[in-house]
Amino acid sequence: MPKNSNPLVVIAAYDQLCTFEFGCAFEVFGLSRPEMGPGWYRCMTAAIEPGHIRAAGGLTVNSDGGLELFDQADTIVIPGWRAPDAAVPGPFLNALRKAHARGARLVSICGGAFVLAQTGLLSGRRATTHWHHARRLAAGYPEIDVEPHSLYVDEGDILTSAGSAAGLDLCIHIVRKDFGAKAANSVARRLVVAAHREGGQTQFIERPVAARGPTRLSALLDTIRGSLVQQWSVERMAEEACMSVRSLHRHIREATGTPPGEWLLNERLARARELLEETSLPVSVVATHIGLGSATNFRHHFRASAGLSPAAYRSRFRSAGIEQKSRTLDENEFEGCLVAVANPGFD
Repeated sequence: MPKNSNPLVVIAAYDQLCTFEFGCAFEVFGLSRPEMGPGWYRCMTAAIEPGHIRAAGGLTVNSDGGLELFDQADTIVIPGWRAPDAAVPGPFLNALRKAHARGARLVSICGGAFVLAQTGLLSGRRATTHWHHARRLAAGYPEIDVEPHSLYVDEGDILTSAGSAAGLDLCIHIVRKDFGAKAANSVARRLVVAAHREGGQTQFIERPVAARGPTRLSALLDTIRGSLVQQWSVERMAEEACMSVRSLHRHIREATGTPPGEWLLNERLARARELLEETSLPVSVVATHIGLGSATNFRHHFRASAGLSPAAYRSRFRSAGIEQKSRTLDENEFEGCLVAVANPGFD
């Protein structure tokens, strides 16, 4: 949970403001959310320079104050920047350094990573930015460990996101860190986005990814999601969808951006995160329930995906009150947990 009962998020505003990136941050942290109770975020906008603040699309921004707001902020969000090679005003950089030194959390969306780079605070740390500019960030700041494929990178007190829409992923991740999985899921539902997106920067896909494939494929994917405990070989998937194995590969890759085996593993691990966050089920039961068989096999795949062991992930992201009460599995889920799955059937 945040240190303050009503943590203050300050969003930086600058001339030529990136409207979408600003909107991502405000949508998550700035909207009134009475369902979250009295401890939810406060949100303010800080002009980082004097004069008119014009945003993309011909909008004008009226800020709540200037750089003095950084002195109060628990979290400061930098929503993009004018250009990767655009100089950052010295007072802005100094205010960020000062805020970070006293314990404020710094967050950048998309090109905002170049602002953090100019502060020097990313030296020796991991970071990401829009894939189009990742090489430029790495070349200009070799002291930064740039991760070009990540949707976001969490270094604790400094967090960076990839291209524009990844800002939502990062902001929801911050809600999860501060208020738990249930709050993050609630915010994601209101935004009609996934609480956690699998994979890396989807901008690498050259053509738009179909939201739904052919009807048979859609039905198959829904069936698999509802019965992850079962063994799903590629041959079985193809048979269920009345397709050849080759056609199945093509359709699933077009619909999800990943081959069948990788998609299946992602779905299993996504379900595992939910169970770790929302229940106190033993890791061995979670492993069986998602179709990964043994706890050892589950731990291997989970750590490779999340960078944490299942136990460490649960400790960091479990919902409030889980220690006292586990979510009860329904009858079908319980019966599914009794099925031992030795081979998850990856291709």
